[in-house]
Amino acid sequence: MVKIKQWMTKQDGLDYLMITEGEMPVPAEDEVLVEVRTVSLNYRDTEVVMGLYTHHKSVNSPPALVPCSDMCGVILAVGPSTSPGPLKVGDRVVSTFAPKHLTGQINAEMLDSGLGGPNPGVLTTHRVFPTYGLLKVPEYLTDEEVCTLPIASVTAWMSLNGMRPMGQAGGNGEVVLLQGTGGVSIAGLQIANAAGATTIITSSSDAKLAQAKALGATHTINYTTNPDWELEVLKITSNYGADIIFELGGARTLRKSFDCVAFGGLIDCVGYLSGKEDDPGDRLNANVLALRRNVTLKGILNGPKDRFDEMLGFYEEHGIRPAVDKVFSFEESKVALKYLFSGGHFGKVVVRVNE
Repeated sequence: MVKIKQWMTKQDGLDYLMITEGEMPVPAEDEVLVEVRTVSLNYRDTEVVMGLYTHHKSVNSPPALVPCSDMCGVILAVGPSTSPGPLKVGDRVVSTFAPKHLTGQINAEMLDSGLGGPNPGVLTTHRVFPTYGLLKVPEYLTDEEVCTLPIASVTAWMSLNGMRPMGQAGGNGEVVLLQGTGGVSIAGLQIANAAGATTIITSSSDAKLAQAKALGATHTINYTTNPDWELEVLKITSNYGADIIFELGGARTLRKSFDCVAFGGLIDCVGYLSGKEDDPGDRLNANVLALRRNVTLKGILNGPKDRFDEMLGFYEEHGIRPAVDKVFSFEESKVALKYLFSGGHFGKVVVRVNE
């Protein structure tokens, strides 16, 4: 029996990730066997490995699992009696984060289908997928670029377009504020630029801000040298504020986002890099903050397959190429996850699994 290699975690820390061998999986009806080519890493993956991904109360991961959710691969085989469809042997495909989330609002059952927790992930040489959990990808993108799309780009797409018809976000000269230069923010920057928005991006690194500027950022703010960055946003926009804010900081940034959002604006709650719990007495009640400027506060938990497919069309139309910071080998996966967790990356970190 042919063996596969896979990384496993007991959710006890990055140092304890291990490579194991397993049996080559066999696709059942309406499933396909995929040779995984590349995997991109997300902050969520580090939390899963460290046992910290606990804020979704409906999700209970097994004691040990294969981590990671985002992959690009090639179909090697289809299951018996698999219904004829758009997928066939030899097709290059990308995974969806929660395979059962096909359209509309996600629910607990759909979230429970998530890859890399609670279901086995994609940091493996081969994996079986349901046919509905994959999409064919544009030929112009490399394997390394394709695998960055499922979480970072779809989350960015839904942050910009999830509450309005496709194409309106940015189309009327809207101002989009992006916190940091990680995967979601850089994907958001590229999409917003293509849509015609004015973009403002923050970072603690002037070098990263220069990279963002090269990707088309209209304005940049170093939040270390300019800690009152919310005032700078208001200054840049002549006191108007940002129509859409990618809120990735959490505890130490949300109040500042409320202070520089435009009237009627949208704050997309995507991450919590500065903490999950507010300091007592640190800010006004969220009700008051939302009322002040008639703000919509929206949690963004990725997006459905049909919106992913819609996004792929937009990427192809505008020739968007995801920003890949660094590519590691499969054997270096532990190093790659530690590098991502350190926060030194710009855009996405990728693992090359199979050549």
